[in-house]
Amino acid sequence: MAFMEKPASNKLFLDDTVPLTAVIEASQSLQSHTEYIIRIQRGVSMENSWQIVRRYSDFDLLNNSLQISGLSLPLPPKKLIGNMDREFIAERQKGLQNYLNVITSNHILSNHETVKKFLDPNNYSANYTEIALQQVSMFFRSEPKFEVVEPLKDIGWRLRKRYFLMKCKNQPKEYLVLSWADLGPDKYLQDKDFQCAIKLLQSWSHPNIYRVTFATASELSALIIRPFNEKGTLKDLIYKAKPKDPFLKKYCNPRKIQGLELQQIKTFGRQILEVLKFLQDRGFPYGHLHASNVMLEGETCRLMDLENSLLGLPSFYRSYFSQFRKINTLESIDVHCFGHLLYEMTYGRPPDSVPVDQFPPAPSLSVVSVLESILSCEACKSGMPSVSQLLQTPLFSDVTLMNTEKPQFKIPSKLKEALKTAKECMEKRLAEEQKLIYQHRRLTRAQSHHGSEEEKKKRKILARKKSKRTNYDSGEEQSIKCNNSNNSGSGTSSPLTSPSSPTPPSTTGNSTFQIPAPPPPPPPPAAPLLPPSKDVPTESAPISVNGTDRGALLSSIKNFRKGALKKAETNDHSAPRTS
Repeated sequence: MAFMEKPASNKLFLDDTVPLTAVIEASQSLQSHTEYIIRIQRGVSMENSWQIVRRYSDFDLLNNSLQISGLSLPLPPKKLIGNMDREFIAERQKGLQNYLNVITSNHILSNHETVKKFLDPNNYSANYTEIALQQVSMFFRSEPKFEVVEPLKDIGWRLRKRYFLMKCKNQPKEYLVLSWADLGPDKYLQDKDFQCAIKLLQSWSHPNIYRVTFATASELSALIIRPFNEKGTLKDLIYKAKPKDPFLKKYCNPRKIQGLELQQIKTFGRQILEVLKFLQDRGFPYGHLHASNVMLEGETCRLMDLENSLLGLPSFYRSYFSQFRKINTLESIDVHCFGHLLYEMTYGRPPDSVPVDQFPPAPSLSVVSVLESILSCEACKSGMPSVSQLLQTPLFSDVTLMNTEKPQFKIPSKLKEALKTAKECMEKRLAEEQKLIYQHRRLTRAQSHHGSEEEKKKRKILARKKSKRTNYDSGEEQSIKCNNSNNSGSGTSSPLTSPSSPTPPSTTGNSTFQIPAPPPPPPPPAAPLLPPSKDVPTESAPISVNGTDRGALLSSIKNFRKGALKKAETNDHSAPRTS
């Protein structure tokens, strides 16, 4: 069966650039070893998580496969005696958790095949080298003029992409590089348009685009052949690496960190910006700029891997720019990736994190100015300049390029519309991913704030105040109930009498009516434990007037008869006197 005749499949393509996080949840001791239960999560969704069980020996094998990176990884040492003690197991679990944190936070290590298989064996159990060899073998049946010299093992960072050193039988001294790649999650072109675009790769030419010798594709993968360059890529120049060495060995821990000279930064930067502008003006989506995708021929930079966007492969820097909602178009992705590349050319290494808070000294202030406009916190949150604006900055505006090659880059109008639609779909998927990350970040920030010591103290103070208020209200209610029960226990209440009420005249004797002296003031009542309610009337205690209690006084008033009063005789002396 020929390469182009592979049957279709409903395969769900996985985005390998989505970060995996690992948390050791528990450990269990068996007869002679300890197993660690690890929770793995892809991205920010808790629903996309699973458990794996690993022994210390599994960690040791993983660590051995990563030694080629030259990094000193913090794997806890082995222990033969006392390795089943509870305290030792707890301490080792902490050490293994730290080891996982270091690996998953390293941009290059976290994308390596052995790490992916260790954390997610279900999705990364396939042998991609064997799959690639099968595809290449089918290709050679239809194209017998090519032959494989040797596989170039792990020279790239993608685990679903494989490389082979080849040569043409007619030109045995000229070496070629064959790359095979699986399709990715951003493949939105219809099959007919996809095949058309892959075939056009061979016809496109530009002074700053690396040429393609041969290109073909099936419904699940693509195969591209390019000339082999012994000097390697721009990243090989920066890290002083050999092109055939594995990716981890070349770029994880360089022996000498040194940036390029200012003139090289200006020239290479201008060439890369020019080709990015060329692709954007013609409506071709790229989004895959990094130093390993820039081939060097003398002092000329040539962009590679234009087919990545056609295949729907995720960008090398996707885990960076997916954090910022302002980077939501392929044009802005190109600018962001250019910022990473410019940083590497300037300082000889990638940035520790993005956004960059402070930039080290550079060969020119104009370099720092451009870097700040792309990688600073303000730029990532508020927006970055366009490619055209970068070309007008003092760093690149005075660079003169001598191009004698005339570009050939024709795209049929129908394919151009299909590319536009595919570009919109890529940007839509990115926006949805960025929205999820933004919501997760807000939730995490709120939970962190809620669990802070300051917030805990505030909640304790509020709880105390609420408790005091509740106790106060309950005591007041109890006092009111007590007063009501006292009033109801005295039977029928008698009318209240003011202490200053007059005493009715006596019915005995013939003496005239006299108002008795006012009674002495009553003693002050005892202070209540709680202030009485305004809605509940209070009843005065019985008082005595001139030694007579209130009952007798009330009885006297009740029995008073006006007719029993003695008639008084009066002498009127108000008439005027006459002499």
